[in-house]
Amino acid sequence: MRKIKVTLLLCVLSIASFAQIKTPQPSPLASAKQAFGLGEISLAYSRPQVKGRVIFGDLVPFDVLWRTGANNSSKVTFSDDVMIEGNKLAAGEYAIYTIPGKAEWTIIFHKNLKMWGLGEPGDYKEENDALRVKVKPQTLTSNVESFTIDITDIAAKTCKMNLSWEKTKVSVNVSTDIDSKIEASIEKTLNPKPDGSAYFSAASYYFENGKDLNKALDWCNKAIAARADAYWMVHLKAKILKGLNKKAEAISAANESKEMATKAGNPDYVALNEKLIAELKK
Repeated sequence: MRKIKVTLLLCVLSIASFAQIKTPQPSPLASAKQAFGLGEISLAYSRPQVKGRVIFGDLVPFDVLWRTGANNSSKVTFSDDVMIEGNKLAAGEYAIYTIPGKAEWTIIFHKNLKMWGLGEPGDYKEENDALRVKVKPQTLTSNVESFTIDITDIAAKTCKMNLSWEKTKVSVNVSTDIDSKIEASIEKTLNPKPDGSAYFSAASYYFENGKDLNKALDWCNKAIAARADAYWMVHLKAKILKGLNKKAEAISAANESKEMATKAGNPDYVALNEKLIAELKK
């Protein structure tokens, strides 16, 4: 009896030891977050590898609904409302499905997040699509071994969401409306009278986005009045004056900012002002 108990114990220990063996996932999970507009875009997906196979038109047939990745459905979350290829998409989390084609892909943002891939036959229902858009695929010169979803070309209001695998890439244009929100924030923050940093932020936004430069200049002057040692504010003033085609005043402001930056020991702003002055003197 004792031998039987010992043998059973050894078997249990052996099974437990085997259960603890960890191996790499064939399609490892990936996640990413990208700040965009006034919010962020989050990605969660699995990454299958090419492994010498022909992917599109073979492993992934053309003109057939694809789970777009491996394992569970790939997910994207937009914290704010966005436009996808010019079409409205509400803030929220979506499963990504696609219909790859030789000349055109259909990108699908789907509301059912609970399916494993495409789920059981009949689980996927087109009525649960939040949005479908069509885009053209690009042929890459180099191989992308692991399926990749990423966010690139990030500007204040636009970016691209890319799906890349093997030698194929498709990109979706994403945009967001931040102007109305920022204008409302500026109006709220500047009334009643704010501190200098708020004026500087408002002036910077107007300058960077090509808005009313006279208003930007007024705000910048108010920011400088509240913070006389801020050479970076004076540098912004020089750039605004350049935009208003007031070259002499811009050169004067740039020289002032350069002297202030020199005293503060900031060689980067010294160089920025020297470059601006050279441009203004051409």
